[in-house]
Amino acid sequence: MPTTPRHRVRRLCLALPETSERLSHGEPTFFVHKKVFVMFANHHHGDGRVAVWLPVPAGVQASLIERDPACFFRPPYVGARGWVGIELSRIPDDDLAIYINVA
Repeated sequence: MPTTPRHRVRRLCLALPETSERLSHGEPTFFVHKKVFVMFANHHHGDGRVAVWLPVPAGVQASLIERDPACFFRPPYVGARGWVGIELSRIPDDDLAIYINVA
């Protein structure tokens, strides 16, 4: 059975210690203790993207978006705080796991 994008993100996030999942704003959201580190976004407000939103180190957001705007984007709400959106169909698991681990 093929893995859905949501299950793919869940598998990568829950492999990390002390991680939990709860719904937040209607989407699966992943926490370490009470701090959000990954949000799943399935066509958020009809944007056509199946993605994750996650924080990246200061100054990294712009360089990722510039390097590969088909994969990386500035998500609404949290983008102003340096988070980046990652289009799941455009990134392999190994690379996605790196961004999740950094978050």
